[in-house]
Amino acid sequence: MTKKTIRVLIAKPGLDGHDRGAKVVAQALRDAGMEVIYTGLRQTPEMIAEAALQEDVQAVGLSILSGAHMALVPRVLDCLKQNGQETVLVFVGGIIPDQDAKLLMEMGVKAVYGPGTPTTKVVEELNLAIQ
Repeated sequence: MTKKTIRVLIAKPGLDGHDRGAKVVAQALRDAGMEVIYTGLRQTPEMIAEAALQEDVQAVGLSILSGAHMALVPRVLDCLKQNGQETVLVFVGGIIPDQDAKLLMEMGVKAVYGPGTPTTKVVEELNLAIQ
């Protein structure tokens, strides 16, 4: 039986204009054999959930450096749920205080990665979570 390729959507919700980290993670996931869809900057939660549905992804990675993670991430989770995508794994990268990371994970986020996290860790954890 052939192993199914993992499909991941990488998105930049909100008004944050810094996307270097998102592009680095996207490239690392591609290099690891995953199919990656990068939506670009300034996406709304609704746009992200719709893209995740249209692209039939197993995971959504959100890159947030603006400090709006406690408003944007719950909204993305809600939009995914409204689309019947409760099984889509959501991970977040950016400047996220520890107490907020804990709350996000309690809401259903699978992982929160801060600056300097090795991309190999993201790849490994995503592979383990989806396989």
